[in-house]
Amino acid sequence: MKVEARHLSKWYGQVIGVNDLDFEIGPGVTGFLGPNGAGKSTLLKLMTGQLKPSKGEVLVGGEPVWNNYKLNRNIGYCPEQDAFWKFLTGREFVGSLVAMHGFSSEESEKRTVRALETAGMTEHADKKIGGYSKGMRQRIKLAQAFAHDPKVLFLDEPLNGMDPVGRRDTIEFIKKAGRDGGTVIVSSHILHEVEEMTDTILLINHGRQLAHGNIFEIRELIDTHPLQVTIRCDQVNVLTQKLLEFDDVLSVQFDREKGQLTVETKKPRDFHARLPDLVLKHGIKIHSLWSPDENLEAVFEYLVR
Repeated sequence: MKVEARHLSKWYGQVIGVNDLDFEIGPGVTGFLGPNGAGKSTLLKLMTGQLKPSKGEVLVGGEPVWNNYKLNRNIGYCPEQDAFWKFLTGREFVGSLVAMHGFSSEESEKRTVRALETAGMTEHADKKIGGYSKGMRQRIKLAQAFAHDPKVLFLDEPLNGMDPVGRRDTIEFIKKAGRDGGTVIVSSHILHEVEEMTDTILLINHGRQLAHGNIFEIRELIDTHPLQVTIRCDQVNVLTQKLLEFDDVLSVQFDREKGQLTVETKKPRDFHARLPDLVLKHGIKIHSLWSPDENLEAVFEYLVR
């Protein structure tokens, strides 16, 4: 199902959130890339019919999305911000939202079970959402987004807060959804995340469209800059030793007291693809992972240089 923006703008008084965007997106996975505050979340809310455009329109399957509740059956949305009834279990949360699409009790239950399994939340399905970790909350948001089999899936920073294994599983799900003919639009400010899902991007900053096309044209411009990644884990010494065995790792600095290490690699894509299997094989528990070099502020700085 095709998604179109026609001279789309949204402003709040004197503040412009989205400025005259014009593009067309077909089946497959497309990444919305831009720094925090670039207008990505505003754009997704416009495209899912949650905000009324100040100018222009969004079409989904050829129909205007604003004030068109019939399109909700074809749209799935995973928001960046949490919005839960924390007293519900994950199963109750997903099941209630599926039921709102008009499915029978039996069909709602079947779809809920399938969605929870696909999202890797079966084990935690009957626990209250108020006790979920950030990664679990992300998974349950993802489950409700696709449980009704929408033709268009909008995902706003879906990997935020997930551990490496969760990221890998979610990326594989997104890629499969695109291969199966769905239209999947993923918002992120992390370059390598989108790069692992698709080579088609829409690059925006300050609400303006900067580029729409192949991500590798951007990657080629910044590949000369080694990437730094900081990892907090429970076996710093073991992970440091294993990372140093790979040719693309230039250096590793670790702090045993803080339980973290900073690794510098010249092949970011290979590094992130290898990390999940590495930590699983050696039973290493990752507490957090971040990289100041991978946000789009850094990318724009590199491009300006």
